[in-house]
Amino acid sequence: MPGRWTIRGLAFVAAFAAATAGATGCGQGSDHSGGGRATPATPPAPAPSASQPGGGTPSAQPFRAQIKKVTAGQLKHSWRRGCPVPVSGLRMIEMTYWGMDGRPHDDGRLVVNAKAADDLVTVFRKLYRMKYPIKRMEPVDVYKGSDFDSIEADNTSAFNCRAATGSSTWSQHAYGLAIDINPCENPYVSSDGTVAHKHCVKYRNRSRRDPGVIHKGDPVVKAFASIGWGWGGVWRGAKDYQHFSSNGR
Repeated sequence: MPGRWTIRGLAFVAAFAAATAGATGCGQGSDHSGGGRATPATPPAPAPSASQPGGGTPSAQPFRAQIKKVTAGQLKHSWRRGCPVPVSGLRMIEMTYWGMDGRPHDDGRLVVNAKAADDLVTVFRKLYRMKYPIKRMEPVDVYKGSDFDSIEADNTSAFNCRAATGSSTWSQHAYGLAIDINPCENPYVSSDGTVAHKHCVKYRNRSRRDPGVIHKGDPVVKAFASIGWGWGGVWRGAKDYQHFSSNGR
């Protein structure tokens, strides 16, 4: 009798071990997003969100940038004869940027002065790595050269052969040596407190911490300062919170 019980006991142990191995060895395939497929007995762990700029989630793709020559045909609304920089002195940076939707976008286009192009790639690489969110980034020619319409679209842009706001002298944008970033979240505020774009008025309150809002001394300001560019948010009188330029004006 003891021998029969021993055989039955060994059979039970073997059956239990086989069942346990089957429960833990399945469902380890991965889907297209690279995450593990959960087993029926184990609820899936919550995936980290990529929609939180500055979080620990790695970027879905590395930063990429290409500097290309441009033609007068590409700048038919923003450049004309008599502008302070020739077309040959401008470059198009095609680059990746981190969007307001918490995702990388590889269709960023920025027209800048050729002499500043490499430095600006360095700056935007830093912004991408810190996941600073940008609404959109396309040449002002998309808006037929209208600075107003570009701002209405909350578009980040650089070159535009125009005079400085409220002046008859060339803007630094006319040299390709100024960039306006998220111009709605970072509006131009006149000395009397006026903001020309109605849906951007709320961002006159600079204590706001909305995505894309730039503050004094923050990493965005420091990234541009690292190449010697100044910020319009520290001007006396009117404030230009969107504006960075090579000479600080």
